[in-house]
Amino acid sequence: MPNIKSAKKRVKVIATKTLQNKIFKTQLRTIVKKFNAAVEAGNKDEAVIAYKAAVKKVDQAVAKNILHKNNAAHKKSEFTLKLNNMA
Repeated sequence: MPNIKSAKKRVKVIATKTLQNKIFKTQLRTIVKKFNAAVEAGNKDEAVIAYKAAVKKVDQAVAKNILHKNNAAHKKSEFTLKLNNMA
């Protein structure tokens, strides 16, 4: 454990940020699973709604530096291909 006051604060802040990132990543995975489930079920209307939510969440992850922008672009491309191949 750190002895310096600022180092103690950093430990607390890092723990808080780690928890927030973990929550965000869990939400992201859940939304992506909902999109994939809608695509597998063949429900076009539900898939479009889930697609919009998934793309929005991926963009938010990039803004918060949780995902790399190239990783996000790859994911969004994958979502778009799945959605377009449903028709």
